[in-house]
Amino acid sequence: MNLPNYLTLARILVVPLLVVALLTPVADKWFGISGYVLAIILFLIASLTDILDGHLARSRNQVSTLGKFLDPIADKLLVSAALIVLVEKQLAPSWAVVIILGREFIVTGLRSVAASEGIVIQAQTSGKIKMWAQCVAIVALLVAAAAGNPPVSNFGEELPALRFWEVAEVRQAFSNLTSLSLTLNDWKVFGYLVGRGALWMSVAMAVWSMYDYLKFFFRAKGENTKAAAAAVQPEKS
Repeated sequence: MNLPNYLTLARILVVPLLVVALLTPVADKWFGISGYVLAIILFLIASLTDILDGHLARSRNQVSTLGKFLDPIADKLLVSAALIVLVEKQLAPSWAVVIILGREFIVTGLRSVAASEGIVIQAQTSGKIKMWAQCVAIVALLVAAAAGNPPVSNFGEELPALRFWEVAEVRQAFSNLTSLSLTLNDWKVFGYLVGRGALWMSVAMAVWSMYDYLKFFFRAKGENTKAAAAAVQPEKS
């Protein structure tokens, strides 16, 4: 155990606290603040540990097998818990979260298969973009709903994601924007749109990054197969 690994474990411990903050009145009773506000603080602290543990492990030469094992698990637990709670709070569509989490299962299984064949699948750029988009989506949606309710009432009904400009609150917010008379709720609506946009980007990047990982795996496997075949061929006299 070392400091980077302790930070990773701390991120794992934040996960149940995040769920409790969002799904129970503990924050109101104990701290006198909205559960959304406490959840935002916890999520940002956990995200900070994600940056710090990797930096400290490299700078202090403390990269360990345990850390390599725990770090991706901590990331997936944190993001998965937050996304599932967003569905419970009607802040995110379930189909989007299913796609994102399904991708995580597939990539995790692919990494296990690759490791058994001696192939190391490094993080792809598309996967990193997906992770940042997820973080933006989670924070933006929680901020937008910090008062206790989603600022947009009928997301989740017929094709709102494709025709969001027809939603009453969105139309009112853009109308107030043109007249330079924005209200606090209008800012929440725009924040909500940013969160939903980042969530849609997360879905797109989840599919793209899954394709990247699969392509990398099959290319590496093909190269290993060719190398093995070349090694067993008898030398020409």
